[in-house]
Amino acid sequence: MKEEKIVLTGNNLTLDQLEPISRGADIEIAPFVHKRIDASRNFVKKLVNGKKPIYGVNTGFGHFANTKIKTQDLLKLQSNILKSHAAGNGNPLTIPETRLAMVLRLNVLVKGYTGVRFELCEALLNLIKAEIYPIIPELGSVGASGDLAPLAHLALPLIGLGDVYYRGKIVSAKKALQSARLKPIKLAEKEGLGLINGTQVMLSVGGLALMRARHLVKKADKITALTYEAMQGSQDALNPLIHNSRGQIGQISSAQAIREELIPPSGKHTTMKSRRLQDPYSMRCAPQIHGPSRDALNFASGIVQSELNGATDNPLVFVDHHCILSGGNFHGQPLAMAFDIAAIAVSELANVSDRRLEVMMNPHLSGLHAFLTPVEGVNSGYMAAQYLSAALVNENKILSHPAITDSIPGNVGIEDHVSMGMTSARKLRNVVDNAHRVLAVEMLAACQALDLRNIAPEGRGTRHTYDILRSLVPTLNQDRIIAEDIALAIEAFKYI
Repeated sequence: MKEEKIVLTGNNLTLDQLEPISRGADIEIAPFVHKRIDASRNFVKKLVNGKKPIYGVNTGFGHFANTKIKTQDLLKLQSNILKSHAAGNGNPLTIPETRLAMVLRLNVLVKGYTGVRFELCEALLNLIKAEIYPIIPELGSVGASGDLAPLAHLALPLIGLGDVYYRGKIVSAKKALQSARLKPIKLAEKEGLGLINGTQVMLSVGGLALMRARHLVKKADKITALTYEAMQGSQDALNPLIHNSRGQIGQISSAQAIREELIPPSGKHTTMKSRRLQDPYSMRCAPQIHGPSRDALNFASGIVQSELNGATDNPLVFVDHHCILSGGNFHGQPLAMAFDIAAIAVSELANVSDRRLEVMMNPHLSGLHAFLTPVEGVNSGYMAAQYLSAALVNENKILSHPAITDSIPGNVGIEDHVSMGMTSARKLRNVVDNAHRVLAVEMLAACQALDLRNIAPEGRGTRHTYDILRSLVPTLNQDRIIAEDIALAIEAFKYI
């Protein structure tokens, strides 16, 4: 199903549009950008045959920047860079990630700093509209000069090369173009380079993961509230007086979110009977732990928002200033750092969730049967569900090691510092997937603990979460295949 139409201007994309674009929102190019694209292209054409060397236009790339290219080889240079840099490997990006990357790259082109023809912008738009999606291997980018390898794979179908997803199958780009009645384009000067210098693949993968992380932190607060009810936790720790006295924005927001989940249908705040004066830190300090994750994700979101409409090419064409300047806007450092920080933030949501799970599983802390089984011994209850949680938390801790601090130089020392931003993006995607599962297990355990206490959630929010889970997973009265419970809990997690 098509989403709302999104009109690209090079300056107007927002975070909220990432998911609709990835799902198939209709894309158009704003009519008024044609003029500035033509102006940029005409400026490049004037300089193409001049004596002044212009990087990537009449010179080679990287180490070959000082090599002058003969006039008869200028066009060959542009197609060659796509073929030579399409060196990726591994699993392909998903179709949503691929589609978003294509649109993000198109948004850069229409800014008018790249010096490409409007015809090339139309050709990329036609691929998107025809749902011809390049096969882009997820491995091969070091994050500067941008996502060279994956963007080269993204661009290959424009010249009729590479493989694509088309109508549910993987076929050659040539075959897909023929079926869609489209023709390969012959690249002009600077256009090959203009397609592959940028951060749009890491931006797509990491941006979509970040949007899921933003949803996840809200759900973590909801599930924490359910655990509060299941463990009859002290709501004194959620009192706004405590959190306002510190002044940390994320902490205040998380405390409020957990507290609101516990408000009963009457709308009046009540204090449920607490089992202990002070709860373990995983409950009592949940706002202080979730809050910094909120803050970190908000920081990362600001970086991504800026990059969505950023000019990340090299060189950049400044028509109004009558110059073409070489620089380094393709460097993925802003995104790499943001995604590494986001991965740490989400990893901590899973880490503390696993500790709340332990509180519920441990009879010395919960006052319930061990592993939340009604009949101990012959039944093991949710014992092994905690193994899954622990394994995922362990993996997240490893994935939380920053990629950005591990630069490996390339291009015989020309690219002597790179961001590894694509690694950061892929790590974040995996961390979010793992945290999703861990929190679903906590939700499963909290509902079971409530049933063992023979109490119903009192909060409007907690009752809603409980009802969604129980619509799919019945109370565990005796052992059954726990993987099925977990799978259904993960499904229920989508709807809380």
